Amino acid sequence: MAPLLQSSQPWVEKYRPRQVKDVAHQDEVVRVLTNTLETTNCPHMLFYGPPGTGKTTTALAIGHQLFGPELYKSRVLELNASDDRGINVVRTKIKNFAAVAVGSARQGGYPCPTYKIIILDEADSMTEDAQNALRRTMETYSKVTRFFFICNYISRIIEPLASRCAKFRFKPLTEDIMTNRILYICNEEGLNLDSEALTTLSSISQGDLRRAITYLQSAARLFGSSVSSKELISVSGVIPGEVVQALLSACRSGNFDMADKEVKNVIAEGYPASQMLSQLFDIIVEADDISDEQKAKICKKFAEADKCLVDGADEYLQLLDVASTTMRAICNMP
Repeated sequence: MAPLLQSSQPWVEKYRPRQVKDVAHQDEVVRVLTNTLETTNCPHMLFYGPPGTGKTTTALAIGHQLFGPELYKSRVLELNASDDRGINVVRTKIKNFAAVAVGSARQGGYPCPTYKIIILDEADSMTEDAQNALRRTMETYSKVTRFFFICNYISRIIEPLASRCAKFRFKPLTEDIMTNRILYICNEEGLNLDSEALTTLSSISQGDLRRAITYLQSAARLFGSSVSSKELISVSGVIPGEVVQALLSACRSGNFDMADKEVKNVIAEGYPASQMLSQLFDIIVEADDISDEQKAKICKKFAEADKCLVDGADEYLQLLDVASTTMRAICNMP
């Protein structure tokens, strides 16, 4: 039974770094936090940066390294965006946990300092009222509780909270770092990945290592030990390059019926319109034969269509609107 459980474990968890020093590419953060762990003098912290760069991993690793497996559950409270984190939770659950004092209980080589840790993942999705309610709690119980805020956008954390924390910015992972980690996982799992597939995986995951590992595991489950670039694209939800190029070519032709046909094909295949906009944007911005003025007109329409899609507009109509605007801009139509 054990091997079955092992094989069903997500690779994101299986290969998650267990210690702060193992977190990849965040050298400044690791250096400062390693010193913090040695002294156990831990301030309130704010980790921010793109998804999949090691923020949550680092917070969890600090908790495990300070308290060890036995005391971790009683000393660390984790709350994610999926939990109710409105003002009532701040006033009850968080306040009650923060208020309880703890003694020093050094166990099994772990320092176990005399404070607890509350980890608030995706803190930028907390309401402003809830964030304001935390201010007093942080000050009142700072001797016995430390707060770790984790978010993608530091601008969504109110200034009074941000100013109470030591801030750590997590950088997007470079292609080299991601490649090394993916190759390590492939070696451990007995997978074959050629250089083209590696480049594709790095491209479609956009610096998010968690996403890259998830795509890799999905492809391995579906296609076995040898995974190609095409197979990675099929599990990732990214639209194949030839489909995007076909729509762009129809726009360049100046033939509205041809563009309409390609848009219908995209919708019929079930590709998300927002993903098509994202990939079209990348191609058009880098195109040498389109002037800056034309790019500006097209990208303005991309922004409008993206907002409409977020608000629940019809995907076919929005994509057709984008295609017709792109056609008029490229072909200099009125």
